[in-house]
Amino acid sequence: MGLFGGRGKTGGILNVIRCDEPEYLVWKWRPEGQAVNSTTRENSIRWGSSLRVKDGELAVFVYKQKDGTMQDFIIGPHDDTIKTANFPVLSSIVGLAFGGESPFQAEIYFINLSGNVQINFGIPFFDVADPRFMDVVAPISAGGTITFNITDYKSFIKLNRLINFDLDDFKKQVKDAVIRRVKGVVANAPSDFGFPLVQIERKIEEINDRIKEKLKVDFEEDFGVNLKRFDLSRLTPDKESEGWAQLRNMTVEQQQKTVNAQTNINIKNLTDTQSINARNMEETLRIQREEAQRAQRLQTETNFMGAHALNRQADVLQTAAENLGSMSQMGGGGGMNPAGMMAGMALGGAMGGQMAGMMNQMGGAMQGMYQQAAPGMPPAPGAQQALPQWMVAVNGQQVGPFTVAQLQQMASQGQFTAQTYVWRQGMASWDIAGNIAELAPLFAPVAPPMPGTPPVPGGVPPMPPTV
Repeated sequence: MGLFGGRGKTGGILNVIRCDEPEYLVWKWRPEGQAVNSTTRENSIRWGSSLRVKDGELAVFVYKQKDGTMQDFIIGPHDDTIKTANFPVLSSIVGLAFGGESPFQAEIYFINLSGNVQINFGIPFFDVADPRFMDVVAPISAGGTITFNITDYKSFIKLNRLINFDLDDFKKQVKDAVIRRVKGVVANAPSDFGFPLVQIERKIEEINDRIKEKLKVDFEEDFGVNLKRFDLSRLTPDKESEGWAQLRNMTVEQQQKTVNAQTNINIKNLTDTQSINARNMEETLRIQREEAQRAQRLQTETNFMGAHALNRQADVLQTAAENLGSMSQMGGGGGMNPAGMMAGMALGGAMGGQMAGMMNQMGGAMQGMYQQAAPGMPPAPGAQQALPQWMVAVNGQQVGPFTVAQLQQMASQGQFTAQTYVWRQGMASWDIAGNIAELAPLFAPVAPPMPGTPPVPGGVPPMPPTV
């Protein structure tokens, strides 16, 4: 550092105060030729000397007074003479007894605010335990870089002695702090993050972020600097060590046990599932069997009711026939009374038809109940009976309707012959039963037909001649 300046009014030397160091963090200015701490003259600065501070630099004037140390801070860029306007602390210290030309005592330090300091670090092998096997340790080494700078210069000045500041000593202090923090985080990482030690190389990003988080606080509180970057470039286990080999074998064994246990669990789950499915299928089949049995019972009951209805109908027809036989003697004289016979026949047939209709309704109701209980099953035999549809002419009056079965019963007793006139819906006029293809098989060979009468429009045709 050269000495620049001239002589003032009293013959004192005016200084040019500046820093020309290419790389530095903290640098103390001294007049040329002055040894460190040789005399107090190195701190004597003439009022009006020139101060030059480059951009990214900070000049600190330290005044040691009886009431404590005070500082003036000049942030670059600055190139001017030392004036009261730029030095508020100095203006309160230096009087005007010498016309502003008296020297003052100050230590001047230049601090680099724009430069970054980078430190490489490497940590030799240290033991790290696996959280699964705490008595088994393996050696791990680490390495990387840190980068920091000064942002809060007041905090930095407060925490660090500026006089005789040595960057190498400062780097060593920082590096020691980094190594302590890295070893502490790495040693606890498997437990804190919950991973086996054999996977530590895969977790370098998580470990890096955890170390950076803690170091940032350390740098601010202990050194007054800002941690810009922390790069943990490697975490290397000693794979030739006995501990690492033992850990690998134990890990493989445990993984095999885990796989076996999971396989057993899967097999048990599959067996349980199959058992549950089998029970569900058994229950489903049981319910289906019970429903089928219930439907079969309903069908049997329906068939029984149908057969009972047929028997009741036959009884009614039998009674009607007997009544017809009795009524054929009505009128006295011991001879056959056709009118009485036909009246009895009509009355008995009507009663039989009504009873048969009632039984058919009962059978239909039972059939409906069965179909509701067991949908899709066919109706029971006998559940539906033929409806009465034939009208019979007796003594000029129509009686009926009768079913074919009723007419057959009447024909077998001689109460209904081939010469009897009949009619049903769809016939144009009355005709004798012997001419009807459906009824002809009920009789012996028929006699020649009797002439009929024309039909009555819009209803039942007029009655045929009385037989």
